[in-house]
Amino acid sequence: MKNIFRVLLLLVFSASISSVSARNFKSDTITTNTTKTTLDTARYDSLMIRLAKGDKTGKWPVKKAPYPLPGAILPFNRVVAYYGNMYSKNMGILGQYEPKVMLEKLKAEVKNWEEADPKTPVKPALHYICVTAQADAGRNGLHNLRMPFSQIDKAIEMAKPIDALVFLDIQVGFSTVEKELPLLEKYLKMPNVHFGIDPEFSMKEGSVPGKRIGTFDAKDINFVSDYLSDLCKKYNLPPKIFVVHRFTKRMVTNYKDIKLRNNVQFVMDMDGWGGPDLKKGTYRYFVAGEPVQFTGFKLFYKNDIKNAPNRMMTPKEVLSLKPAPIYIQYQ
Repeated sequence: MKNIFRVLLLLVFSASISSVSARNFKSDTITTNTTKTTLDTARYDSLMIRLAKGDKTGKWPVKKAPYPLPGAILPFNRVVAYYGNMYSKNMGILGQYEPKVMLEKLKAEVKNWEEADPKTPVKPALHYICVTAQADAGRNGLHNLRMPFSQIDKAIEMAKPIDALVFLDIQVGFSTVEKELPLLEKYLKMPNVHFGIDPEFSMKEGSVPGKRIGTFDAKDINFVSDYLSDLCKKYNLPPKIFVVHRFTKRMVTNYKDIKLRNNVQFVMDMDGWGGPDLKKGTYRYFVAGEPVQFTGFKLFYKNDIKNAPNRMMTPKEVLSLKPAPIYIQYQ
């Protein structure tokens, strides 16, 4: 599996079907903090069945998932995101080009996905790494580097011209989600800002980031979901999307203990790179094989074509997966 381990730039500054309706709900009426709104549960169920692509394992659609509160983005839309950090051209497409050029490229990818699946509207997104893992311990001794708020502000401003969502992604290093997540509340209380975590760089065993693949447990993931859920209640926000990256089994432990919320939409994102067969296998075993709620799929402009005759998968190929990913990320 070595060829799916992503080689990321760590020193940023230096190197630059069972029925879906089998749920524990007696009413289709959902009450928010201030209003009473009816969710089209029949449409929701039909979309979830469509994403399952006729899955015969009984795992998809996930039956334990609650219906979302009004304002939920998934599965009514597909999200297509550009990933990276503005300080580095090597961490992803988001920092590789000037904002205007990058946004035009993102709009072109959105169009590609709309053409591949005309029935599903596509929302563009900027997936910004706002805490980067570091080989050096740094001043805080946590082997991570928190981006200045001015850079997060820049990401949010960049998203405005195309009405894109913003995801704030953290690589905790020696830190924890309990320490890092509250520092971002001023942004996460914005309706268009969502969240992601990368287990690859959660170094619970004390290894330097990049030397070994890290891990998060269901307890870490549940802390984030609970925190985001409380934010949605506190500020009367529509549901948040919560993305967890994964390309090995150990990156996420005790997945069956992950708790779902009606105001947090959970996406397990297949984060491995390589040729189509390798990526499909990684998705099948570590994402589709351990279902939580929604799935995502990452495409690498550089690493997917690194070893000839490898090539990037097309939108239609990705959409043929069971279940079909509803969140797409480009690095």
